[in-house]
Amino acid sequence: MILLALLALAATLPSTPALGTAEARCRPHEQGPALIVDVDGLKDRVGVVRAELYPAKDGDFLADDNVLIGQGKVFRRAVLTVPAAGTVSLCLRVPAPGAYALSVVHARDGGHGFSLLHDGIGFASNPRLGHSKPQADQATVLVHDGLTTTHVVMNYRSGLFSFAPLKR
Repeated sequence: MILLALLALAATLPSTPALGTAEARCRPHEQGPALIVDVDGLKDRVGVVRAELYPAKDGDFLADDNVLIGQGKVFRRAVLTVPAAGTVSLCLRVPAPGAYALSVVHARDGGHGFSLLHDGIGFASNPRLGHSKPQADQATVLVHDGLTTTHVVMNYRSGLFSFAPLKR
């Protein structure tokens, strides 16, 4: 069920908030390789948006950041206070061009966790959320030498056990 899958996802998110942020920080006039994440479909303009980049492999996708970094694997995190208006866009530097899995959380309370009742979630390639988290290959983005842009549409709880983009 999607509720159980998102509970498992929520259990992986509360870790060390600063891990991966220094490595992900884009420089002024970034040349890449870097990923620009444009976030669409926010429920409101409160809290923070957090983009997290993982290896594009099922065992590593959404794994604990402490474990990934301890194993020498790629993990990047960018956090942005949601602006009152305008485009919501985050930049993540990557170590090399290639395929990465991406998740984006809209933490409406501004915290580091994930609330099934209040927060939004989105993934690269915008897979339809079913009864479980997407597989790594369903949430993968290919990052090129320079700047690569991807668009992520946020999903929020839309029923007892479902998540979907907001209907506008």
